[in-house]
Amino acid sequence: MATGQAAMHVGTRTANKFRTDERAAAALEARNIEMAERLVTVLGTMKGAAQKLGQMLSMLDGGLIPSSHREEFQAKLAALQDNAPKVPWPKMRKQIEGELGTSLAEAFRSFDETPVAAASIGQVYRAVTHDGRDVAVKVQYPGIATAVRADLKNLSLFVRVYGKFLHEGLDAKQLAAELEARITEELDYVLEAENTRTVGRAFRDHPFIRIPSVVGELSTERVLTTEWVDGKPLSSAYDADLATRNRIAEILFRFYSGSPYRLHMYSGDPHPGNALVLPDGRMAFLDFGLFKRFDPAAAEAELAIYRSAVAGDGEELRRVLHEIGFVPDSEGTDVDELVDVARTAGWWFLSDEELEITSRRVNKMAAKFADPRSSYYKFAQKQNLPAEHAFRARADAHLIAIVGQLNPTINLHRVAREWIYGEPPVTDLGRQQLAWEQEVGRVVPA
Repeated sequence: MATGQAAMHVGTRTANKFRTDERAAAALEARNIEMAERLVTVLGTMKGAAQKLGQMLSMLDGGLIPSSHREEFQAKLAALQDNAPKVPWPKMRKQIEGELGTSLAEAFRSFDETPVAAASIGQVYRAVTHDGRDVAVKVQYPGIATAVRADLKNLSLFVRVYGKFLHEGLDAKQLAAELEARITEELDYVLEAENTRTVGRAFRDHPFIRIPSVVGELSTERVLTTEWVDGKPLSSAYDADLATRNRIAEILFRFYSGSPYRLHMYSGDPHPGNALVLPDGRMAFLDFGLFKRFDPAAAEAELAIYRSAVAGDGEELRRVLHEIGFVPDSEGTDVDELVDVARTAGWWFLSDEELEITSRRVNKMAAKFADPRSSYYKFAQKQNLPAEHAFRARADAHLIAIVGQLNPTINLHRVAREWIYGEPPVTDLGRQQLAWEQEVGRVVPA
C-alpha cells in the first residue's frame, strides 16, 4: 500500500512538473512573440535607422522565436529591411555631384547608374575612374542623415525592449549611448574611409585577407569610393567541399574574433554581405562603418576570462568578471557554475576539439541563454553586462551565426590559442600569417 501510494505521489508530482514545464514553455513562447512584435512595431515608427537597428534582430532567430512564428517574424523584419528609400537616379546623381563638387563626367570615366547593392543608409554603384581603376561608389540617400538622427530620439525605447529581450542586466542607458555613437559614426563616410585605411594598413600584403583601398579624392562625408573587388558572396561557399568551408570559417574567425585582441580594433558588423570569397582563395572584407577600437585593458580582461574558463579556475574567473562589472555579487557567486556558464557561452572556441558547427547547433546553444527555464538564463540575468563587452558579444553572436551557415568541422580553440596564450600557430593559415608578420611586420594601429 505504502509503495503504491509513494508511486502515485511520484507519478502525480511528475505529471504536475510536466504541466508546469509546459506552462513555462508556453509562457516563454508568448513572451518572445510579444517582444518580437514590439520590436518590429518600434522599428516601424522609424524612417532612417530601421534598417540598421533591424540588423540586430537577426540575433533573435537564434532559437528565441518559436518555429511556429519565426517565418512570420522574419517576413515582417524583411519588409522593414527592404523598405529602403526609393530614390530616383537623378536625385542620387545630384547627391554625388554636390558632394564631389563636380559633374559625374568630370569625376569618372564611366558610371553605371544601376546600383549593385543597397546599404542600410545608401546605395553602391560601380564606376571607372579616369585613370582606369574599377571602383565601388557608396552614396548616402539624400536626407537620410537627418532622418537617422531624428530616429535616435526613439533609440532608448528600442534599447529598453531589445535589451530586456537579450539580457535583464544590460545597462540600457549605457547601451543606448554606445549604439547612438556607433550609428552616428556610420553616417560619416570620412570616418569610415579612415577606418578602412587603418584596417588596410594592418592587413597590407596579408596572405589571405584583403581590404579594398580608399580613393580619397573621390570620397566625402556622404560619398565613399573604394577599389572594386571581384569576388563571390559568402553564400557561394555553403555547398563547397569541407576543406574550403573550414578554410573560410577559419579566416572569418581570425579576422572578426582575432582582431579585437591582436589589433585592439574590430568590425562590429560581421555580416555575410561584408565578406567576399576571391578567386585566389583570399577573402575581402568590406564596410567599416560600424567599427570600434577596443581598449587594451578590456581586451586583456576578456582573454583572462577565456584562460580561466579553459583552466576551470573559478576563483580567478570570478575575480576578473567582478573587476569588469559583470558579476556584482562576487562572494555570492558559485564559481563552478560560473565556469560552466563561461564554457557554454564560448562553446565554439573554448573547447579543444573538432566541432561540427551548424546553424541548428548555434541556435540550440543560443537558446540556452534565452529560455527562462534554463539555469544559464537564470544565472545570466542576475549579472550585469557592460556595454563595451555587450557590443563584442553581439559581434561574436553574429559571427558564429555566419560560421554555422558554412557547416564546418573545425577546432577553433587551436586557432584562438594564438591570441589567448600567445602560442605559435598549428594551422596552415596560422603559419602563413606568422611568416607574413615576420617578413613585413604586423602594423598595430595606435
